[in-house]
Amino acid sequence: PNKGGGATPPQPSGGAPPAPQPSASEQLTPAALASASPEMQKNMIGERLYPLIHQTQPELAGKITGMLLEMDNSELLHLLESPEALGAKIHEALQVLEAHNAAANN
Repeated sequence: PNKGGGATPPQPSGGAPPAPQPSASEQLTPAALASASPEMQKNMIGERLYPLIHQTQPELAGKITGMLLEMDNSELLHLLESPEALGAKIHEALQVLEAHNAAANN
């Protein structure tokens, strides 16, 4: 039994909880991604992509986010950092959806 003050307190003296959940405004750090499973990584990226896509395509944000999440995580991280690249991918996704809808209606 170690009673010499070696017990870990519930809150570290730094004031922050040991594993903070990243908020949508925080950058996705490689460390945060590295410690997550591939499914969690997609989740974390998707949670950041969705609001960005929703700004320009509110009706299709969920669908487009799902389409983009098929890409590699490294590419997705680039989209989060580059509004131009994200805009181009959204445009691409819209073209795919339009082509799909046109084909479905013929």
